[in-house]
Amino acid sequence: MRVDFQHLDRLSHTQLRGMRRGIEKESLRAQLDGALALTPHPAVLGAALTHPSITTDFSESQVELITGAHQQVEASLHELASIHRFVYGALAERSDEMLWVSSMPCVLPADETIPIGRYGSSNVGRAKSVYRMGLGHRYGRRMQTISGIHYNWSMPGLSSEDYFGLIRNFRRRAFLLLYLFGASPAVCSTFVGGRAHALQAIGRDSMHLPHATSLRMGRLGYQSDAQASLAVSYNDLEGYAASLQEALTKPYPAYSDLGILNPGGEYNQLATSLLQIENEFYGTIRPKRTTLPGERPLNALRDRGVEYIEVRCMDLDPFEPVGINAQTMRFLDVFLTQCLVDDSPPDSPSEIAEMAFNQHAAAERGREPGLQLQRQGRTVTLVDWAEELLANCRRTADVLDQVHVGTAHAEAVEAAQAALRRPETLPSARVLAEMAASHGDSFVGFGRARSQETREHFLRQPLDAEETARFTAASEASIEAQRHIESQDTVPFEIYRELYVAPLTFTTARKKEEGAATA
Repeated sequence: MRVDFQHLDRLSHTQLRGMRRGIEKESLRAQLDGALALTPHPAVLGAALTHPSITTDFSESQVELITGAHQQVEASLHELASIHRFVYGALAERSDEMLWVSSMPCVLPADETIPIGRYGSSNVGRAKSVYRMGLGHRYGRRMQTISGIHYNWSMPGLSSEDYFGLIRNFRRRAFLLLYLFGASPAVCSTFVGGRAHALQAIGRDSMHLPHATSLRMGRLGYQSDAQASLAVSYNDLEGYAASLQEALTKPYPAYSDLGILNPGGEYNQLATSLLQIENEFYGTIRPKRTTLPGERPLNALRDRGVEYIEVRCMDLDPFEPVGINAQTMRFLDVFLTQCLVDDSPPDSPSEIAEMAFNQHAAAERGREPGLQLQRQGRTVTLVDWAEELLANCRRTADVLDQVHVGTAHAEAVEAAQAALRRPETLPSARVLAEMAASHGDSFVGFGRARSQETREHFLRQPLDAEETARFTAASEASIEAQRHIESQDTVPFEIYRELYVAPLTFTTARKKEEGAATA
């Protein structure tokens, strides 16, 4: 039977079929005993600065695997699995290292011992390392070792206004994703060493909160007192850009005291402003635009509009070899489409505060029976609000299944509805249950076992000779590309840095508009 859903009428079947998604997946390299691997990014994986599929995030020890944008969920997963096979095969030839499968880190050394990413001697490479040095000073290196899945999503024919409407609704409803897919209810005690926290001890080496879903997205995760002062609005592109530009240009006292250089003349950070660069701003979702060489992300957005959105609140699923599965991806596609087509009124400072409260509540207490969230000045239980959202998502899933000819989207929503009724089946509950049943309540024991199992899974399925040759060639080409960039530098790094962090100028398009008006 054909299902009609009024809110989807403005989207054509061509648009719904043209939906694209790509994945960025971060993972720490760990030793078999569960300790962080302190070795440099393996040269066999290519140059982290220039490789299109394999790079590093904050640390030399933190691998980031990147797929292209695909119209088919299976194509995204196939590419991600192929990258994993190459990485695991390359690591196995030289070490016993494995990729840590959990979002919260493995056994960490002293903060200053965690190696930051290195990208060569070029100005752009040095800037990436100095930026990471600044992150370490500002937030501590341990926080930066948290890993996750970033889901890059787009649909043809959408305007920046459409994307910002989606983003506002996403932020209102992101608690549902933390509840359904959060998989970080526990941490290794080394992660919180010397930090104030409200976690409870469990086992010999672990800390947890009994009803947590995603400590990664809670107060111990990507949060900061400095950024808490930012109330960024997503009502339109210009308002979003203006609020970020202020954070990029206004000095922040604590960072001014730190200074650009240390007494020995080495760089502490790129800038003394609240944000060094745009990517330092933490959020559950970002508007994105592919940048041109040397272009600032904010200028790219202002000049050419939003190209896609980046979902940033998804934990690694330690029960899935690549950290995510097709059913979760299809649920995300339904959820994002629902956020797009629903009415999306402007946000306000009071609603932004409610969103922050709901995020922390869902992350730290999401499975607590009767948990109350805030909605438009009133309270509502997480379960009641989630049931309402999932009922709407089911109707949207039916429409997507008509377009794609199948039942996979409806099945994804049905699985979410079943998990809502049975919270013991949620990934966060499964992590704690397996820790208790098989690892003496040890997070590290759980992470080691799952990481070793995943390593063996991929080593049993090596790439064929043709694919291996293709990845090897890409690694070699990336090394040559980095050498070329380094050979082209003519500007001293300090001049490069000053130009890069200078107050953002009007974009080319806006300059042209002003010029035309003046003429």
